[in-house]
Amino acid sequence: MGDDLAVLQNVGPRLRGFRKALGITLTGLAERTGLTPSTISRLERGHIRPTLEQLLPLARAYAVPLDELVAAPTTGDPRVHLRPFRRHGMTFVPLGMKTGGLQAYKVVYPPVSQLPPPRFHVHPGREWFYVLHGTVQLVLTDTRTELSAGEAAEFDTNVPHWIGNAREDSPAETIAIYGQQGERVHITDLPAAAGNRLRVESEPPAEQMP
Repeated sequence: MGDDLAVLQNVGPRLRGFRKALGITLTGLAERTGLTPSTISRLERGHIRPTLEQLLPLARAYAVPLDELVAAPTTGDPRVHLRPFRRHGMTFVPLGMKTGGLQAYKVVYPPVSQLPPPRFHVHPGREWFYVLHGTVQLVLTDTRTELSAGEAAEFDTNVPHWIGNAREDSPAETIAIYGQQGERVHITDLPAAAGNRLRVESEPPAEQMP
């Protein structure tokens, strides 16, 4: 019961914090949610307890999971049960519980000879990765960069990009962080390069990472 009260007491400041961070006025948020400006103001000041009917449109307006909106405490076994899966010849190992927001993965890239033909990825947001082992090549449209163990990269994923092993004889490993948008990857063929020049073909439907 005490934990529930603490969560409810913290909801108001969190709601106000989300709104201020996005630069939305009470009136603007009211238009997005269907709640009145007065109700939103009273929720933010803790004058009334939020109901599910009020929190759901607010969570949609802020594009965050409901549990993140109210900062509900985690329960159950905190250990992460690693269940690797394969995509496009690479092995992904989830490093966190998939409850919304950011998700971290360990990504294992086999030697170049074992990878399928390279293809550009395009999706909203940003992507970050850190090289644990080996050498990874990052291609952003027509710019190719090699990164070794201990190096990291961050880039705008609206730019056509491809990440792969740079070596023929050994695997490479990275830690990568994706957001909810970053997990929905649109794929386009990456044709053979003429020198270091690359170009983008048309975009087919999206694929969803599990």
